Amino acid sequence: MLRLNSISVYQFKNYPKSAFQFQQQIVGICGRNGTGKTNLLDAIYYLCFTKSYFSKTDISSVLQGAMGFRLEGNFNLDEDVHQLVCILRETGKKEFLVDEESYTRLAHHIGRFPAVIISPDDVQIITDGSEERRRFMDALFSQLDASYLQHLLDYNKILQQRNGYLKLISEKKTADTQLLDVYDKQLAEHGYYIYGTRHKQMQQLIPRIQEAYTQIAGKQEELELSYESQLHHGRFEELLKQYREKDKLLQRSNAGIHKDDIGMRLNAQTFKSIASQGQRKSLLFALKLSEFELLKSTKGFAPLLLLDDVFEKLDADRMHNLLDKVCVENNGQVFITDTHCERIKEHLDKLEVGYQLIEL
Repeated sequence: MLRLNSISVYQFKNYPKSAFQFQQQIVGICGRNGTGKTNLLDAIYYLCFTKSYFSKTDISSVLQGAMGFRLEGNFNLDEDVHQLVCILRETGKKEFLVDEESYTRLAHHIGRFPAVIISPDDVQIITDGSEERRRFMDALFSQLDASYLQHLLDYNKILQQRNGYLKLISEKKTADTQLLDVYDKQLAEHGYYIYGTRHKQMQQLIPRIQEAYTQIAGKQEELELSYESQLHHGRFEELLKQYREKDKLLQRSNAGIHKDDIGMRLNAQTFKSIASQGQRKSLLFALKLSEFELLKSTKGFAPLLLLDDVFEKLDADRMHNLLDKVCVENNGQVFITDTHCERIKEHLDKLEVGYQLIEL
């Protein structure tokens, strides 16, 4: 069982210095826009992932006018208590400690204290390009498998090097393609592991997503999901050779697992082209709750679930179905933000579950 008992934030985003105690499995956080609801969720996420969910750089998470920040969380994991501390120094150096022991590599922390977050902007997973859906897969599978994360980091590094070399070839600064052979071999080595993991895990994930979507939508719809990859149709090494001339022309790598996608169709048509806003929201929540369920079944305990402004743009029935699945069926800790204290209280009261309400 994973629980966050308390968190303290110092010079993090809009918080000069604050501390919060969490006594319940379900924690509601309410207040007007700009009071720090989302920032508090992001601080929790930071302690689980060593980085922000909403900010691209560490420095953008520092309180305006300050030079660094400090986050500290007290967690229960099974029968043990753990202290997690993240410090961003004035020099820009980031330190992360668990029980006063620092990591040599931050990647080693991923998956130890798993979490799933849902925010309004996550609808981009449905509406935007394939990069968003790969990011969804990678965030999940990296928490499940440390080797997957390492292969992914190595793959992306080699891909960047290969693309840089393709530009040199295009600019006629070199005519030697032997280095491409080396890059291709390395890409294939890491790419096969990533592809195999995605293929295996998506077979488990897709039925969960479809079931969760039906439950949230409250009715059966013709939703089709599939894992799409160029590696379904050929060996990685052959694909790289096949695309090499095109790669030289366009100065980037056009074949590989960095082109993978999750196919989404509704009534035999592309999902995002015909789905209503409610259907898009339902699929988003289904994706994230299936991520939650897969983590729970693999880890043996429920991850933290962070829900940011989920009450917006969902009708009452879909909202009730979502909260029933989140707060009643699951035994993990849930943090929910909303701009209206009465609304969050009303929804949680209907579920007849104990909860804590924090007003900012």
